Amino acid sequence: MIDLLLVPVAVLYLVVVGALFVYGLNFFCLTYLSWRNNRSPDVPPPITVWPLVTVQLPVFNEKYVAGRLIQTIGKLDYPKDRLEIQVLDDSTNETSEIIDREIERLKDQGFTIGCLRREKRSGYKAGALAEGFRQSNGEFFAIFDADFLPPPDFLRRTVPHFFYIEHNSKQPVAFVQARWTHLNREYSFLTRLQSLAIDAHFLVEQDARSQGGYWFNFNGTAGIWRREAIEAAGGWTADTLTEDLDLSYRAFLNGWGALYMRDLEVPAEIPVSFTAYRRQQYRWARGSLECAQRLILQVWRSPVSFLKKLEASLHLTGYAVHILLFGLSILYPFVLLLSVRYPALISLFGIALVFNFTAFAPTVFFVVAQMQSGSKWWKKLPMILFITALGAGMMINTMRAVLHILLGKKGTFERTPKFGISHQAQDWKGKVHQLKLDPLVFLEILMAFINALTVFMALRLGNYMIGFYAALFSIGLLFTSGLTIAQNISLAARRRHRLENQHQAII
Repeated sequence: MIDLLLVPVAVLYLVVVGALFVYGLNFFCLTYLSWRNNRSPDVPPPITVWPLVTVQLPVFNEKYVAGRLIQTIGKLDYPKDRLEIQVLDDSTNETSEIIDREIERLKDQGFTIGCLRREKRSGYKAGALAEGFRQSNGEFFAIFDADFLPPPDFLRRTVPHFFYIEHNSKQPVAFVQARWTHLNREYSFLTRLQSLAIDAHFLVEQDARSQGGYWFNFNGTAGIWRREAIEAAGGWTADTLTEDLDLSYRAFLNGWGALYMRDLEVPAEIPVSFTAYRRQQYRWARGSLECAQRLILQVWRSPVSFLKKLEASLHLTGYAVHILLFGLSILYPFVLLLSVRYPALISLFGIALVFNFTAFAPTVFFVVAQMQSGSKWWKKLPMILFITALGAGMMINTMRAVLHILLGKKGTFERTPKFGISHQAQDWKGKVHQLKLDPLVFLEILMAFINALTVFMALRLGNYMIGFYAALFSIGLLFTSGLTIAQNISLAARRRHRLENQHQAII
């Protein structure tokens, strides 16, 4: 049996390690581009005639943040006669009442604002945006999710870029994306970890791709689109769970460009529930892989450079890193067994050591992001090192997304619950919209145990490199499953206490 595994295990192992090397090398390249081009876009001259802008606010059962969002939109510094506000409300609870009150308040202040409610939530967020698009008059569309708080000068800073770049470039701009920042970064260990990941995405990844002339994506919110570009790209569709990435790439494939503004910050709320974070990551992973499935062939057929095609492919398949890590965790025990039976293979498997220097790419990636943000990055180094374990811990979550795609299971756009949390004194566990325990945690615990056995085997055989990585996988899986279970136990205790109090009150 061991003999039969020799060739496939050896080939698979080298393929997986080689693929991880490519993704790691790409991290280094993006980090270098961002570091080298550490600058913001040129400031365009002011424009005299402001275009009509439609602000779209897609909302679904966001009772804790919907009112705050509409109040913030009412503070936008833009001519009221050139502003049209659409609240795209698919809510099925008291959120609609909150929205109606805030809409009336803004109407009294002279704003053109309305609410679009659909009988059926077909197409989820993409469907709401598409319906709002059909019923709007704007030349540009600014989009903000319910938990985002754009600064008053957002439109005055973004709109001029469409005209300035158009006069200085052959490629018209489809969208302008701002940078996400965080309302509740310091709320918990989980929110601090997420903030590091989001910072790296915006301060390094998005910035490098934009300044390097590569394709990057609209992030679904905190950005503004040109109507003509949406129409040319085929409009909003719900064919994937990441309608923003899908539309971005369809616009690029139709000859449009885009701009990322790293100096324009739009704060938002980070998920405080790990179950909610899981749901968000599942949606992003599945959606991006669905986009890869739909668009990669079109990318390679497009008339752009080889490097741009390669970078776009690595971008669309970014979550494949989790798949490769899962593959390593399965292959490691077989690699160790084969190395014992066939000592000559140690030199072959040792080739993988050449690729291991890219294992430090994520660390450099996150460190540079914190340096770019102006923070004291060395104080965050322990958390930066731990975030690699968090990434490994999410590999089962991503594998579920892959399995659902392969099985043809229809994707459902599930919202990430937000609770209006902006500082540590606030409590989210007593609020509604809590999610049930994700049963995937039990598979994660099993995989953590398997990786722990791999660590023991590797140390016994003197293969410390495999032991280190298997330990990293085990720690990450225990963290993701353990924190999820701990939060759900706490929520269950809170519900039980509330029910006991209600029972006592009745007595």
